[in-house]
Amino acid sequence: MTAQAYLSELFSLDDRVALVTGGSSGIGRAIAGALARAGASVVIVARKEAELAATVDELTAEGCRAAWVSADLGIRDRVRAAADRAAEPFGEPDILVNCAGVNLRPPMSELGDEVWDTTMAVNLEAPYLLGQRFGPGMADRGFGRIIHVTSQQAHRAFVQSGAYGVSKGALESLARSQAEAWSPYGVTCNTLVPGFVRTPLNARLSSDTEKVAALAARTMVGRNGLAEDFAGAAVFLASRASAYVTGQSVFVDGGFSVH
Repeated sequence: MTAQAYLSELFSLDDRVALVTGGSSGIGRAIAGALARAGASVVIVARKEAELAATVDELTAEGCRAAWVSADLGIRDRVRAAADRAAEPFGEPDILVNCAGVNLRPPMSELGDEVWDTTMAVNLEAPYLLGQRFGPGMADRGFGRIIHVTSQQAHRAFVQSGAYGVSKGALESLARSQAEAWSPYGVTCNTLVPGFVRTPLNARLSSDTEKVAALAARTMVGRNGLAEDFAGAAVFLASRASAYVTGQSVFVDGGFSVH
Protein backbone atom coordinates (compact mmCIF):
# COMPACT_ATOMS: atom_id res chain seq x y z
CA MET A 1 0.00 0.00 0.00
CA THR A 2 1.33 3.42 -0.91
CA ALA A 3 1.60 6.20 1.65
CA GLN A 4 -1.12 8.12 -0.15
CA ALA A 5 -3.48 5.14 -0.09
CA TYR A 6 -2.76 4.52 3.60
CA LEU A 7 -3.45 8.13 4.56
CA SER A 8 -6.59 8.15 2.45
CA GLU A 9 -7.85 5.04 4.20
CA LEU A 10 -7.38 6.73 7.56
CA PHE A 11 -8.38 10.31 6.91
CA SER A 12 -10.27 10.73 3.65
CA LEU A 13 -13.80 12.10 3.97
CA ASP A 14 -14.83 11.21 0.44
CA ASP A 15 -18.53 10.30 0.25
CA ARG A 16 -19.19 11.86 3.66
CA VAL A 17 -21.57 14.75 4.34
CA ALA A 18 -20.77 17.29 7.04
CA LEU A 19 -22.89 19.98 8.68
CA VAL A 20 -20.93 22.76 10.38
CA THR A 21 -22.70 25.41 12.42
CA GLY A 22 -20.89 28.70 12.75
CA GLY A 23 -18.91 27.66 9.69
CA SER A 24 -18.74 31.07 8.04
CA SER A 25 -16.18 32.66 10.37
CA GLY A 26 -13.39 31.92 12.83
CA ILE A 27 -12.73 28.37 13.96
CA GLY A 28 -15.92 27.09 12.33
CA ARG A 29 -14.85 28.39 8.94
CA ALA A 30 -11.44 26.74 9.28
CA ILE A 31 -13.08 23.44 10.22
CA ALA A 32 -15.60 23.63 7.38
CA GLY A 33 -12.78 24.27 4.92
CA ALA A 34 -10.69 21.41 6.29
CA LEU A 35 -13.54 18.91 6.04
CA ALA A 36 -14.40 20.04 2.52
CA ARG A 37 -10.79 19.84 1.35
CA ALA A 38 -10.56 16.35 2.88
CA GLY A 39 -13.40 15.29 0.59
CA ALA A 40 -16.64 15.87 2.50
CA SER A 41 -19.66 17.64 1.07
CA VAL A 42 -20.17 20.45 3.57
CA VAL A 43 -23.25 22.42 4.53
CA ILE A 44 -22.57 25.53 6.60
CA VAL A 45 -25.23 26.94 8.91
CA ALA A 46 -24.92 30.45 10.33
CA ARG A 47 -26.80 33.74 10.35
CA LYS A 48 -25.02 36.17 8.02
CA GLU A 49 -25.76 35.42 4.38
CA ALA A 50 -22.87 37.45 2.97
CA GLU A 51 -20.30 35.55 5.05
CA LEU A 52 -21.97 32.24 4.25
CA ALA A 53 -21.94 32.92 0.53
CA ALA A 54 -18.31 34.08 0.59
CA THR A 55 -17.21 30.93 2.41
CA VAL A 56 -19.07 28.61 0.06
CA ASP A 57 -17.85 30.49 -3.00
CA GLU A 58 -14.25 30.08 -1.81
CA LEU A 59 -14.69 26.34 -1.33
CA THR A 60 -16.52 25.69 -4.58
CA ALA A 61 -13.87 27.67 -6.47
CA GLU A 62 -11.37 25.09 -5.18
CA GLY A 63 -13.52 22.24 -6.46
CA CYS A 64 -15.11 21.39 -3.11
CA ARG A 65 -18.79 20.59 -2.64
CA ALA A 66 -20.41 23.11 -0.31
CA ALA A 67 -23.74 24.77 0.40
CA TRP A 68 -25.13 27.09 3.04
CA VAL A 69 -28.24 27.67 5.14
CA SER A 70 -28.95 30.92 6.95
CA ALA A 71 -30.61 30.43 10.32
CA ASP A 72 -30.95 31.85 13.81
CA LEU A 73 -29.87 28.99 16.06
CA GLY A 74 -31.21 30.73 19.15
CA ILE A 75 -34.82 29.78 18.33
CA ARG A 76 -35.87 26.16 18.66
CA ASP A 77 -38.20 25.96 15.66
CA ARG A 78 -35.61 27.63 13.43
CA VAL A 79 -32.96 25.14 14.50
CA ARG A 80 -35.24 22.28 13.46
CA ALA A 81 -36.11 23.98 10.17
CA ALA A 82 -32.44 24.66 9.45
CA ALA A 83 -31.61 21.01 10.10
CA ASP A 84 -34.17 19.88 7.54
CA ARG A 85 -32.90 22.39 4.97
CA ALA A 86 -29.28 21.41 5.61
CA ALA A 87 -30.07 17.80 4.68
CA GLU A 88 -31.40 18.81 1.25
CA PRO A 89 -28.25 19.60 -0.80
CA PHE A 90 -26.26 16.40 -0.16
CA GLY A 91 -28.42 14.20 2.07
CA GLU A 92 -28.32 13.39 5.77
CA PRO A 93 -25.01 14.33 7.39
CA ASP A 94 -22.49 11.78 8.64
CA ILE A 95 -20.56 14.50 10.49
CA LEU A 96 -22.03 17.20 12.73
CA VAL A 97 -19.82 20.01 14.00
CA ASN A 98 -21.35 22.46 16.47
CA CYS A 99 -19.21 25.58 16.45
CA ALA A 100 -21.82 28.36 16.48
CA GLY A 101 -21.92 30.23 19.75
CA VAL A 102 -22.51 33.47 21.59
CA ASN A 103 -20.02 34.91 24.05
CA LEU A 104 -21.91 37.24 26.36
CA ARG A 105 -19.94 37.95 29.55
CA PRO A 106 -21.61 40.37 31.94
CA PRO A 107 -20.36 40.13 35.55
CA MET A 108 -22.15 37.35 37.40
CA SER A 109 -23.93 39.83 39.66
CA GLU A 110 -25.37 41.51 36.55
CA LEU A 111 -26.28 38.32 34.69
CA GLY A 112 -29.95 38.45 33.73
CA ASP A 113 -32.47 36.03 32.30
CA GLU A 114 -32.12 37.28 28.74
CA VAL A 115 -28.37 36.69 28.53
CA TRP A 116 -28.73 33.34 30.28
CA ASP A 117 -31.51 32.17 27.95
CA THR A 118 -29.75 33.34 24.78
CA THR A 119 -26.48 31.71 25.81
CA MET A 120 -28.08 28.38 26.64
CA ALA A 121 -30.23 28.39 23.50
CA VAL A 122 -27.34 28.88 21.07
CA ASN A 123 -24.45 27.21 22.90
CA LEU A 124 -26.24 24.19 24.35
CA GLU A 125 -29.79 23.67 23.13
CA ALA A 126 -29.01 24.01 19.41
CA PRO A 127 -26.29 21.32 19.58
CA TYR A 128 -28.70 19.11 21.55
CA LEU A 129 -31.48 19.56 19.00
CA LEU A 130 -29.17 18.91 16.05
CA GLY A 131 -27.82 15.82 17.78
CA GLN A 132 -31.33 14.53 18.34
CA ARG A 133 -32.16 15.19 14.70
CA PHE A 134 -29.11 13.51 13.18
CA GLY A 135 -27.58 11.18 15.80
CA PRO A 136 -30.12 8.36 15.50
CA GLY A 137 -29.75 8.31 11.72
CA MET A 138 -25.98 8.11 12.02
CA ALA A 139 -26.40 5.18 14.41
CA ASP A 140 -28.76 3.43 12.01
CA ARG A 141 -26.21 3.79 9.20
CA GLY A 142 -23.35 2.58 11.42
CA PHE A 143 -21.14 5.66 11.09
CA GLY A 144 -21.25 9.14 12.56
CA ARG A 145 -19.09 11.85 14.03
CA ILE A 146 -20.35 14.57 16.37
CA ILE A 147 -17.86 17.28 17.29
CA HIS A 148 -18.60 20.17 19.65
CA VAL A 149 -16.31 23.18 19.97
CA THR A 150 -16.22 24.15 23.63
CA SER A 151 -13.90 26.36 25.69
CA GLN A 152 -11.34 26.51 28.47
CA GLN A 153 -14.23 27.87 30.53
CA ALA A 154 -15.75 24.39 30.46
CA HIS A 155 -12.93 23.36 32.81
CA ARG A 156 -11.94 26.47 34.74
CA ALA A 157 -13.43 29.88 35.51
CA PHE A 158 -11.57 33.00 34.43
CA VAL A 159 -12.24 36.24 32.51
CA GLN A 160 -15.84 36.25 33.80
CA SER A 161 -16.97 32.83 32.64
CA GLY A 162 -20.57 33.47 33.69
CA ALA A 163 -23.29 31.80 31.63
CA TYR A 164 -20.80 31.12 28.83
CA GLY A 165 -18.70 28.80 30.98
CA VAL A 166 -21.79 27.01 32.22
CA SER A 167 -23.01 26.42 28.66
CA LYS A 168 -19.67 25.05 27.52
CA GLY A 169 -19.32 22.78 30.53
CA ALA A 170 -22.79 21.42 29.84
CA LEU A 171 -21.88 20.94 26.18
CA GLU A 172 -19.01 18.67 27.19
CA SER A 173 -21.42 16.67 29.35
CA LEU A 174 -23.77 16.47 26.36
CA ALA A 175 -20.95 14.97 24.29
CA ARG A 176 -20.42 12.27 26.89
CA SER A 177 -24.13 11.47 27.01
CA GLN A 178 -24.26 11.28 23.22
CA ALA A 179 -21.19 9.05 23.21
CA GLU A 180 -22.80 6.71 25.71
CA ALA A 181 -25.97 6.52 23.63
CA TRP A 182 -24.58 6.14 20.12
CA SER A 183 -20.93 5.04 20.18
CA PRO A 184 -21.93 1.32 20.28
CA TYR A 185 -23.38 1.94 16.83
CA GLY A 186 -20.36 3.63 15.26
CA VAL A 187 -21.04 7.25 16.24
CA THR A 188 -18.23 8.99 18.11
CA CYS A 189 -18.92 12.19 20.04
CA ASN A 190 -16.08 14.45 21.17
CA THR A 191 -15.24 18.06 21.89
CA LEU A 192 -12.46 20.34 20.69
CA VAL A 193 -11.28 22.72 23.40
CA PRO A 194 -9.54 25.84 22.06
CA GLY A 195 -7.10 28.05 23.81
CA PHE A 196 -7.34 31.76 23.09
CA VAL A 197 -7.91 32.36 19.38
CA ARG A 198 -8.59 35.76 17.87
CA THR A 199 -12.00 35.40 16.27
CA PRO A 200 -15.09 37.60 15.95
CA LEU A 201 -16.55 35.75 18.95
CA ASN A 202 -13.96 37.20 21.34
CA ALA A 203 -13.40 40.58 19.73
CA ARG A 204 -13.74 42.37 23.09
CA LEU A 205 -10.86 40.48 24.70
CA SER A 206 -8.80 40.69 21.50
CA SER A 207 -8.74 44.47 21.83
CA ASP A 208 -6.89 44.26 25.17
CA THR A 209 -3.29 43.87 24.04
CA GLU A 210 -1.92 43.24 27.54
CA LYS A 211 -4.35 40.39 28.21
CA VAL A 212 -3.73 38.91 24.77
CA ALA A 213 0.02 38.93 25.43
CA ALA A 214 -0.48 37.38 28.87
CA LEU A 215 -2.58 34.58 27.38
CA ALA A 216 0.11 33.87 24.79
CA ALA A 217 2.75 33.74 27.52
CA ARG A 218 0.70 31.14 29.38
CA THR A 219 0.93 28.68 26.47
CA MET A 220 3.85 26.30 25.99
CA VAL A 221 4.36 27.25 22.35
CA GLY A 222 4.56 30.99 23.02
CA ARG A 223 1.64 32.17 20.92
CA ASN A 224 -2.11 32.30 20.84
CA GLY A 225 -4.07 30.06 18.53
CA LEU A 226 -5.04 30.49 14.90
CA ALA A 227 -8.26 29.22 13.37
CA GLU A 228 -6.28 26.95 11.04
CA ASP A 229 -4.76 25.17 14.04
CA PHE A 230 -8.01 23.22 14.27
CA ALA A 231 -7.99 21.77 10.75
CA GLY A 232 -6.01 18.62 11.49
CA ALA A 233 -7.80 17.81 14.73
CA ALA A 234 -11.18 18.26 13.07
CA VAL A 235 -10.32 15.99 10.15
CA PHE A 236 -9.01 13.37 12.57
CA LEU A 237 -12.16 13.42 14.71
CA ALA A 238 -14.36 13.34 11.59
CA SER A 239 -12.53 10.45 9.94
CA ARG A 240 -12.23 6.69 10.29
CA ALA A 241 -8.96 7.25 12.17
CA SER A 242 -10.82 8.30 15.32
CA ALA A 243 -13.11 5.27 15.56
CA TYR A 244 -11.85 4.43 19.08
CA VAL A 245 -11.91 8.00 20.39
CA THR A 246 -15.21 9.04 21.95
CA GLY A 247 -16.51 11.01 24.90
CA GLN A 248 -13.23 12.96 25.00
CA SER A 249 -12.24 16.60 25.31
CA VAL A 250 -9.36 17.21 22.90
CA PHE A 251 -7.43 20.34 23.86
CA VAL A 252 -6.05 22.34 20.95
CA ASP A 253 -4.51 25.11 23.00
CA GLY A 254 -0.72 25.17 22.67
CA GLY A 255 -0.41 23.71 26.18
CA PHE A 256 -2.42 26.56 27.74
CA SER A 257 -4.47 24.21 29.92
CA VAL A 258 -1.50 22.42 31.45
CA HIS A 259 0.94 25.30 31.91
